[in-house]
Amino acid sequence: MASVSTSKAEISYIQSGLLSNPPLRADGRALHDFRTINLETGVVPLANGSAHLSIGQNAHHGGNGTEVLSAAKLEVENVEQGEGIDGGRIICTVTCSPSAYPHLSSQALEDLQYDMTTILHETFAHMSLLPKNLGILPGKKSWTLYLDSVVLTDSGNTYDALFMAARAALWDCKVPRTRSVEYKAPTAAPGSKAAESGQMDVDLDVSVQKSGFDTMAISHAVDFELPDYWDEGEVLDGRERWPVCVTLNVAAQSTKGPVVPYLDAILQEEAATPLRLLLVLSFPPGSSPNLHSMRLLGPGELDLSQIRDFVTSGEKYAQKVWEGLNGKLKEEDLRRGQKARDRFARR
Repeated sequence: MASVSTSKAEISYIQSGLLSNPPLRADGRALHDFRTINLETGVVPLANGSAHLSIGQNAHHGGNGTEVLSAAKLEVENVEQGEGIDGGRIICTVTCSPSAYPHLSSQALEDLQYDMTTILHETFAHMSLLPKNLGILPGKKSWTLYLDSVVLTDSGNTYDALFMAARAALWDCKVPRTRSVEYKAPTAAPGSKAAESGQMDVDLDVSVQKSGFDTMAISHAVDFELPDYWDEGEVLDGRERWPVCVTLNVAAQSTKGPVVPYLDAILQEEAATPLRLLLVLSFPPGSSPNLHSMRLLGPGELDLSQIRDFVTSGEKYAQKVWEGLNGKLKEEDLRRGQKARDRFARR
């Protein structure tokens, strides 16, 4: 959603530059170039996983840039009481800072938040992407993962930034290891009154009583315990499947040739763009690319053949984003691992 007021003359000037040969953009980028992307994980101390991402935080790249903060938090829900879903679930929410959209009324800001939340939740909360290690006790308890994202500033291309930050927070998320436990009543001594009546005998010899908190040879688990600290554990299952989003911005229709989309639009370019196509794709190792969702934003129109061509080209652009993001996330894992080792060595 464009956050600036743009005149008709400015819109015409931007569209003419995008459709010229060679194309011209205000910041000198080519049509398929992204602005500088900065990413840092582990920025929220009390979250199970978090990430801060910015696009274009440079004076030459659209001012302050687009900033998104995402955090993943795990909470236990009781499936037996109808609080959660067996096997776990993911709930996504998006909040937009009023300072990022000062021109919007409170109702318009809520509508924007709702649209962003819907797109993010319908993708990441789908059963095909549900991690297998969110279950604790089958039919009794499970983890619910709350993925909260905040748009701090908007300088264009917000949806791409949202998906990259959310994927980074999920990549960084650690699920605490759990161990099932069972409570057992002490066994009454043979011949005692308790053994005959089925009641527990409080006068039993302590030497013949067994522990009431037994985790060995469990037949019916009724509760669980955490052998790790809350910030330790294992990574989410299937984190290589989390998708990314690429936004194909379509300028005014050109009469001189086919429509060529461009990437990473700044606010002024978004205001001059009548149509945007959001493609959410993932590239699981050893399998073909998956198109998770697709959405058209804006009053413009595309025919079926154009959409097919855009999906084909968007897959190529999304794979580059996917590979670059994966490389940065692995670098962050190494950086934080070394930082933790250095902190432990200083103790």
